[in-house]
Amino acid sequence: MSRRTLLAVLPLLILSGCGDREPGAAAPGTGTGLVISDDVVSHIHGIGVNPADDALIVATHSGLFRAAPGQRRAERLSELRQDTMGFTVLGADRFLGSGHPAVGAGQPANLGLIESNDAGKSWRSLSLSGKADFHVLRASGRRIYGVNSSDGALLVSSDGGKRWRRSAPPGTVGDLAIDPRDPNHVMVSGDEGLARSKDAGRTWTKVRGDLVGLLAWGPRLVLVDANGRVYASPDGGRRFTAVGDVGGQPAAAAAADGQLLVALHDNSVRSSDDGGRTWQLRLDGQ
Repeated sequence: MSRRTLLAVLPLLILSGCGDREPGAAAPGTGTGLVISDDVVSHIHGIGVNPADDALIVATHSGLFRAAPGQRRAERLSELRQDTMGFTVLGADRFLGSGHPAVGAGQPANLGLIESNDAGKSWRSLSLSGKADFHVLRASGRRIYGVNSSDGALLVSSDGGKRWRRSAPPGTVGDLAIDPRDPNHVMVSGDEGLARSKDAGRTWTKVRGDLVGLLAWGPRLVLVDANGRVYASPDGGRRFTAVGDVGGQPAAAAAADGQLLVALHDNSVRSSDDGGRTWQLRLDGQ
């Protein structure tokens, strides 16, 4: 893939901002005035599985939605309707998020890092309120990585999000994944292709420039490109092999207990139990 092609597909893979669109307003880019209800899953930014009950959690433009195991339709988790741009599951009933408040909430335009300890029913500010809008947010234990959309900087915290170290990532970052065996070892995907850091983002090594996509790191590191093709690496990102196809353009990806999850732009979610070779429908598109 040429650098020009990489730059063309990158905007499809970065979790783009929603601006100040009111809940229920016309979806951006439709040009039709189509009204999308904010009580159904729409414009997915992040996904994860709550270890407390194995429910699928879907972070959207208008808050969180939940689908219990075996449930194909997601239901609104609470009446909180914040634009949850960055989202990650930290543990049982523990979520981290970032983004923008609901209209009229009286909060800063950028929420910084926020935390929920009751499975998304309520949130509290941890740090960077008014200063950061993490469109990419990943965590492992007390190590947190966030890419601030306002300036593209990679921020790294080693104490659960209280204090942050600023790092210069290799180009524009579309996604980041943490090695589940070593929180210092991360892979980023962006306009420079793939790059790896083994020292928590202080230094970077380019892996390859011809592959870009959304990342998920379970037993193996997996990349899903803009066309839905799935690549897996058996050696932590040194080599990638095409293994399958998720069946559409990806919007978000995650790994949970050996399972891969990918949300598509039709608002469905697919899951794989065999490393990305085959995919099953986990959540119907709405």
